[in-house]
Amino acid sequence: MKNNLMKKLMPYTFIFPALLLLILFSIIPIIISLVISFTNLDITGLGNWGSVKFIGLSNFINLFHDSLFLQAVGNTLFYVVIGVPAVIALSLAIAIMINFGQNRFFKLMRLVFYTPSITNTVAVAVVWTFMYNPSTGLINNILNQIGLGSVGWLTDQNVAKIALIILAVWKAIGLNMLIFLAALQGIPKDFYEAAELDGASWWQQTIHITIPSLKFSIFFVSVTTLIGWFQFFDEPFVMTKGGPLGSTNSVALFVYQNGFQQSNFGYAASASFVMFAAIILATLIQFKLQNKQQNG
Repeated sequence: MKNNLMKKLMPYTFIFPALLLLILFSIIPIIISLVISFTNLDITGLGNWGSVKFIGLSNFINLFHDSLFLQAVGNTLFYVVIGVPAVIALSLAIAIMINFGQNRFFKLMRLVFYTPSITNTVAVAVVWTFMYNPSTGLINNILNQIGLGSVGWLTDQNVAKIALIILAVWKAIGLNMLIFLAALQGIPKDFYEAAELDGASWWQQTIHITIPSLKFSIFFVSVTTLIGWFQFFDEPFVMTKGGPLGSTNSVALFVYQNGFQQSNFGYAASASFVMFAAIILATLIQFKLQNKQQNG
């Protein structure tokens, strides 16, 4: 009886350390944050817990009447709609092209495209800020050399979001490219040899063999990339501080501004849970579509 119990408990001993860390650093903070979102906790409440009051859904109601929050939501959706497909499409295309070649040049290209993803985001953002400078920046100098006018990359409300997306996409391609490359290495060569015997072109092989064989990798990259873009923070924080006039502000940056700059912790917690709910919903939709595709 004792031996049977030990055998049943043995698998749980292996996952217990990870489970303990998950509970301590994820589950408990999430619960605490949820409780805070229903209070008026601010900087005074940290020193005097007696001043903290339960205010119900007031924070959430105020959020959806807050023009700054609604603007941040719209900006975040713009980042997601443009950034996610761009990262997936470009990283997949680059992985396929690099996998096609086997000489040293293509191996060098792996390093070239992967390097930005392991470079410090703040350092990269600072360099790109200088490149985007409207008067002395490299990009505008090149545009002027070819007869095009200067662009206010970080000062024009209509362009600033695109400027941040360009940087974020450039930085995100490398890691996803490696994931796709690893998956490409697992596709049996026999599939391509049989297709060549049937007279299939390279493009036909890519459409009918390569991409269908990468469906699980594409699904994984889609989920992780979507979550990352919903939490878009580093680039607008370092480069624009959410400006000009809030045109580049994201929900994650809105949470930071209210929580750490204005010390409205309850209000910031409620905004973070709105973002959390949106991420969960989007992820569940992706899983449902994936399951439907598999079963279909």
